[in-house]
Parts: sequence; structure tokens; C-alpha cells
Amino acid sequence: MVEAKKKILVVDDSPLMRRVLSDVINSDKRFQVVAKASDGMEAFDLLSRESYDAVVLDLNMPKMNGLELLAELRKFRIAARIMIASTDSAEGAKVTMDALELGALDFIQKPGSTFECRGEDFTESFLGILYAVSIGKLPTYDKPPMPVPVQKKTEIKPTVPRTTSLAGVKGIKKIVAIASSTGGPKALESVIPFLPKELDAPIVMVQHMPQGFTNSFAERLNSVSQLDVHEAKDGELLEKGNVYLAMGGRHMNIVPGAAGTLMIRYTDEPRREGVRPSANYMFESLGTAGKLDITCVVLTGMGSDGTEGIRFLKAKKDAYVITQDSDSCVVYGMPKSVDAAGLSDVSLPLEAIAKTIEDRVGRLV
Repeated sequence: MVEAKKKILVVDDSPLMRRVLSDVINSDKRFQVVAKASDGMEAFDLLSRESYDAVVLDLNMPKMNGLELLAELRKFRIAARIMIASTDSAEGAKVTMDALELGALDFIQKPGSTFECRGEDFTESFLGILYAVSIGKLPTYDKPPMPVPVQKKTEIKPTVPRTTSLAGVKGIKKIVAIASSTGGPKALESVIPFLPKELDAPIVMVQHMPQGFTNSFAERLNSVSQLDVHEAKDGELLEKGNVYLAMGGRHMNIVPGAAGTLMIRYTDEPRREGVRPSANYMFESLGTAGKLDITCVVLTGMGSDGTEGIRFLKAKKDAYVITQDSDSCVVYGMPKSVDAAGLSDVSLPLEAIAKTIEDRVGRLV
């Protein structure tokens, strides 16, 4: 049985870009562009009357921009699977983070030229993200968001933790490693802010995101969390109570440092499972990082990144693996792969994951 093509709406104020993106989409037998819009108002009219499997949305448009459209869709409870495709640079990454907060499922940084949009690298990434979005769960605007923790930061802390002595980074016996992709930013906002600042372990994370955007996401997550969240730096020593988000565009590894410490090291191998950073490298590095009590968490995302890394890790040492359950995932891909491989110790709804991490790791006495 041949699967029906996914119906796609393309929204962009540039006629040339609409045509180029449509050509790229239509070149894949999984998709068909069935409608186009030149601004948010036109898109809103279409979305209020028709349904689509996915929407490719530009952010910078006249009359009604992408953020305003997302806000209107939420206001009128019009559910749509939206992928942001914008030329916003790393300096404008905050706008993209705002779009994810308003309900967009994923994003890609659109090249500045239409020629680059037809390039193999962009096309492969674009179509992969589009497919993940097209099979993802529709936003449920009627469902109230998870409550914000009572104790909340009043200001954003510096993105680099202030370690005052070697004593603060020695003696780490436990570590939490988290992997996520499509739907991951919102999922992580339902996990990290609910962990206590006294957590007796550092947390390392891979969220599939391009270079230049991970720092903005880390800052946003830091602003609502008791733990210190920041983009990990090469050569940085891990410290309890800190969350280290892998830098976009590089693979993050955890390696032994001097005097019993653990250190971040980046490598530049090719993409793995089609992504960089890849969670496989992070999990595998923990297999040779010394004696540790390891808790792995695999959240929503397309594909199977993390499965081979966890398989390697479990062959080397004990590791407890938590996967997000299918009902709470935007895309039940990465957790499903781990579950199917028999590597998961427990599958949990999103709202139960933070408490389970805390129960396993404990608090500093």
C-alpha cells in the first residue's frame, strides 16, 4: 500500500523562495505542496478553513509575521504542525526560541540564497525535519501547560558556571545524560526546571539544534531553572548542579580530567544518524569516563540517535535508561528505537521524568 503524500503549506513573503522551497518539497515523494501563502494573514485564512500535514513558516513577513501567526493560531485554538524555516542568524535565535514556545515543533535556518537552498546538505536536513514535523502530534492548546516551579530564578545567571575551586568539580560519582530532538525544547522545559539546585550530579544534554542556537536555548532554560544551564565549553570541568547543553554543530564527549574530574571535549566527526551533535557520541563517551552511576534519558525526537550509544554504554557498565512514553512524545522515534532494542529500564510520561531523575540521583546533603 502506497502511503498518501503529506500535504504541505508553504508560507513565505518571497515568491522566489516559495517556489524554491516548493520544488525541494515536491522532489520528495513523501510530500506535496498543496497551498502557498505570502504572509501570516493569508496563512491564517487558509489554516482556519483547511488542514495540512505540516506548515513551513517564515518568521519575517509583512502584515502578519510568523510569531504573530503562531499567537493567533493559539488564541483561536487552530492546531497545526509548524516547522520554522527562517533566515534568522544566531543573533536572532531568540525569535526562533519564541516560535518554539508558541507551538512550532521544529526549525531550520534557511540559507541566505536560493542557490544554497537547493544544495544537498540543506535539502537533506530540511526534508528530514519536515517529515518529523509532519508525523508529529498536533499541539493541544486546550491542555494547560505544566506549572512553573514555585522557586524560580528572578534573573538570568551567567551562562558559564562560576567554579571557585577544584573541590567543586572533584568526586563526581553520578551523572545524568539526556538526548532529545523534535519537540525536545518544550519537553526539556518540563524536566529541567523541576529539578532541584542541590541535585547530586551534573547533567549533560544533546538537543538536535544548529550552531548558534544552542546558546539562546540554554539561556532561556537557565532563566526558569534552579540548576545552572549553559552551552558547554570545550575543556570545561563538570560540576554538580550544572546542566551542560552540547554546542550545535559539534559532537560532545565526556572524558576523564585531572585529579578525578570529568571534562567536556568536542570533536568534529561527520554527522551521525544525520545529526551533529549526536547523542550516540555522548553516551559512548560515558562508557570510558570512569566509574559512574549513569542515568540516561531519551526524550521525543525523530530517528534513532542514542540507541547505539546506549547499547555500547550498557555493554561497558550499568546504566539506568528512562524513555519518554509514546503518548507524551511529539514524535515517538528516538525513545521508540531504544524501547524496541530492549535497552529501556522504564518508559514514563513526560511529567514523571524529573521526579524519577531526582529519586535516582538524590540531593546534596
